[in-house]
Amino acid sequence: MIVVTGATGNIGRSLVTRLLADGAAVRALTRDPARAALPAGAEVVRADLTADEGLEPLLEGADALFLNLAAGGERAAGALVDAAVKTGVRRIVLNSSMAVTDSPADESHFIARMHAAQERAVRDSGLEWTFVRGGNYATNALAWAPAVRATGVVRDAHPGAQGAPVHEADLADVAAVALLDRTGTHQGRAYPVTGPEVMTVAQQVAAIGRAIGRETRVEQISEEAAAEAMAGPHLPREAALELVRMFGGAVDASPFPVSDAVERITGHPARTFARWAEDHAADFS
Repeated sequence: MIVVTGATGNIGRSLVTRLLADGAAVRALTRDPARAALPAGAEVVRADLTADEGLEPLLEGADALFLNLAAGGERAAGALVDAAVKTGVRRIVLNSSMAVTDSPADESHFIARMHAAQERAVRDSGLEWTFVRGGNYATNALAWAPAVRATGVVRDAHPGAQGAPVHEADLADVAAVALLDRTGTHQGRAYPVTGPEVMTVAQQVAAIGRAIGRETRVEQISEEAAAEAMAGPHLPREAALELVRMFGGAVDASPFPVSDAVERITGHPARTFARWAEDHAADFS
């Protein structure tokens, strides 16, 4: 049995589908099973991961756990690691971040600090582990959807910022291989995972336009305005500004790191951003 946290999220939904296709038993955790719309083969379980207790029953009988910080935050992730140890879970695959560098810089970077702390907790648990360190998620582009639908104009502080956007299905495929590993090949490994090509923000916006058959473009704004637009209940303005400035550091970055992890681990080439835009065309139309 494999337990998937964040089962209705972008990565989690793809992961549940992939694991079921591989014949695995899957317990999908979600706040609202009635609206989850997950495949019929999954055991869909209501779960409030922010509760102070009662997490052990969610993991009873499980061999492996896919742990995603987005499913409940840092405190919930730590409690799930403790529950995994208590209930005899053998393996954790953690959805981490390429921001983690295993260097002192991890303590001064907002995203790296959060994920590095969780990586340490998983390592210290004594369980088998694999870290899937995703880079620039292609799904980040969904934040542009309202602007694309309304005007076709995306407002961004750094149109020339580079990334190698990775499809959520590729992150799920890498996680599935690690969760199903019977040879120990992926035990104790941290995999940086990116898409197959370097693209600027402007190029990504243009690719979305081609996918939906509309003209799209980027209008440059200040870093402060971009941070204000990004900030919310779960992302303070100061953290948002740090993220915006981090993206700005990727302008004209050379060489920008592109990982071959998807093809090396799964056996298939990483999906392109153009493919992602086609898969999500309805979100922008």
